[in-house]
Amino acid sequence: MTPEELKHLVRTVPDFPAPGILFRDITTLISHGAGFSACIDHLAQRAETAGAEAIAGMEARGFIFGAAVAARMGLGFVPVRKPGKLPVPTIGIDYALEYGRDRLEIDPTAIPEGQRVVIVDDLIATGGTALAAAELLRTAGAAVSHAL
Repeated sequence: MTPEELKHLVRTVPDFPAPGILFRDITTLISHGAGFSACIDHLAQRAETAGAEAIAGMEARGFIFGAAVAARMGLGFVPVRKPGKLPVPTIGIDYALEYGRDRLEIDPTAIPEGQRVVIVDDLIATGGTALAAAELLRTAGAAVSHAL
């Protein structure tokens, strides 16, 4: 399936979760076997072109796409978690959202120094979460060059 065909598998929900927001619901994409597989293929090709040695994904929907891309490529997956979700010592970053502040955390031992990591998420709206994840991964020693 082409990227244009895949676009039609993503449902648009107006005024969710608040008035004026146009929410992109991926349920219709991930429940479509051929579409989800094609989406993962496209993302994996881009990550391979970027020289990915590992894939990172943000909680929660980024786990769906990121882990699938990592598995398709035979690479490790680095979960970027909400605070307090990892049972080991973590490093974290606080960042601003449109409607407040949030925090991301990772296990710094999951990334060897200099490893090329590509970030994969379900969507990028303002880019704030992806930028925070990139900064956090770089703090852990990763070389981050792309967010998909």
